[in-house]
Amino acid sequence: MSQDTLLIPGPVTLSKNVINTLGSQSLSHLSPEFTSIFKEALQNSRSLFKAHPQRGQPLIIAGSGTLGFDLVGTNLIDPINDKILLLSTGFFSNEFATCLEQNYKVQHLNILKAPIGGVVPMDQIVNSLQQDNYKAIIMTHVDTSTGVRSDVEKISQVVKKISPNTLIVVDAVCSLGCETLKFHDWGLDFALSASQKALGMAPGLSVCMISDRALDVALDEKTKPTGFYASIKNWYPVLKNSELGVATYFATPPVQLIAALNVALKEILSYKYKGLVGIDARVAKHADVSKWFKTKMVQELHLKLLPSSEKNAANGLSAIYADDPASLISYLKNEKHIIVAAGILKEIKSKYFRVGHMGVSACDDSLGQLGSCFDAIQEILQQ
Repeated sequence: MSQDTLLIPGPVTLSKNVINTLGSQSLSHLSPEFTSIFKEALQNSRSLFKAHPQRGQPLIIAGSGTLGFDLVGTNLIDPINDKILLLSTGFFSNEFATCLEQNYKVQHLNILKAPIGGVVPMDQIVNSLQQDNYKAIIMTHVDTSTGVRSDVEKISQVVKKISPNTLIVVDAVCSLGCETLKFHDWGLDFALSASQKALGMAPGLSVCMISDRALDVALDEKTKPTGFYASIKNWYPVLKNSELGVATYFATPPVQLIAALNVALKEILSYKYKGLVGIDARVAKHADVSKWFKTKMVQELHLKLLPSSEKNAANGLSAIYADDPASLISYLKNEKHIIVAAGILKEIKSKYFRVGHMGVSACDDSLGQLGSCFDAIQEILQQ
């Protein structure tokens, strides 16, 4: 295995306890031992989303974050009749739109595009909500391509005021675990995430939360899911029973991945920082590390960050403009054994690079890896 330092915005470096659990022997997916683990993982994920303890349902399903797109398209949208409003802040917002348009043939999709490095202006959102009756609004909390964070709380408040029947769907793949997210208090209806970013686990799990009113849509007899594996009608009884400690079968769950996820979630929920405990402590630590790294990029290296406003800058990664990012990325890899990510937003992909600071690299490393990354970037810029 490579000894390179991994500083991309997911997958992330794993803790020793998570690695050890991933290497454990298989359990029967219907055994009391695994049933107990699955129950705890579902309950812990509910806590991570800050969801109501009895309402809605956490979903942990084998797949990537992109499976969340399919869960929305398959279960919550009538492609012929429903109007959908989608806020685009980068590549992954656009991917969600492509999924709905090309795969689910959604006929009425209104896409509001933010300027590069910015968020969708609130007046545009207000105007759109006032002009049409939308079944759902879809937004990306943090778009991994740009490092732009949208104000989900504020947007949700506006939706509740203008169009209270509109379902609120949030892509939280790059935010859950490192950004403030309050599923219940903000009145969200579906939040999708994945295991390989700020949750500190390996890739392979789609981790989502669905509200009661979104469940009503998904479970309605009139709803005809366009998929089998992604059908919430098939998954809901399994996950509901599993959270109650009752073994139920639909499709074989990845027992090691779920066990390791539970270890990662317990590490997050027991984390302590600045007098805080749990997810609040974890978010605060990510925020401080992000500010430290971004400040050094700007003030000491005189580099420009992609988010046009500091208040919209994500905690889990930094997107940084550079004159020759390809050479910089190559130098870091070949000379310093540090892996950072290239830009992927097509309009500017050759003009920037991305550094991830999530999970272990942000919370448990005392800035060792990020400090080395800064030193290496400084070194190449001075050459």
